[in-house]
Amino acid sequence: MKKPSFLERLTGSVSADEYDRVLSDDHQFGDKDAETDEYAEEENWDNEPVRDHTPQEGELPVDMYQTNDAIVIRALVAGVSPNDLDIAITRDMVTIRGMREEYQESADDNYYHRELFWGSFSRTLLLPEEVIIDEADAQEKHGLLEIRLPKLDKNRSTQLRVKSQVHVK
Repeated sequence: MKKPSFLERLTGSVSADEYDRVLSDDHQFGDKDAETDEYAEEENWDNEPVRDHTPQEGELPVDMYQTNDAIVIRALVAGVSPNDLDIAITRDMVTIRGMREEYQESADDNYYHRELFWGSFSRTLLLPEEVIIDEADAQEKHGLLEIRLPKLDKNRSTQLRVKSQVHVK
């Protein structure tokens, strides 16, 4: 059987001969066609991948906005010591990592609701503009982390003086 083109699949326009072949009494559904089976790679149903039971890393929700001279990132990090936060900055990207330790005071079956996230978390953000890494600042107050990233001023220019080295013999 000829594989239908993209347009044929999109519009559903398949030749009447093909419908007749599939709907005939001789055709058994599931029979492989003489040509290649287009779904052969996908039919590995009984060999499902083994699930890894390592705890998943949570994604830190953030707000990111800009002012005239800086990009500001805010994130709720309540329950995380500022010393346990790892913030990596490049000119166009920021990665925030941390770990929120769980203090379980009750057995699992005694909980009515469990909505808080415990464990490691991270978030990588692509910045809309380049920033000055050395002037970045991060502060935490009442569980709110605020990272201030001064924007790189691409229009700034300076005059460079050329130095001359005269060799005296």
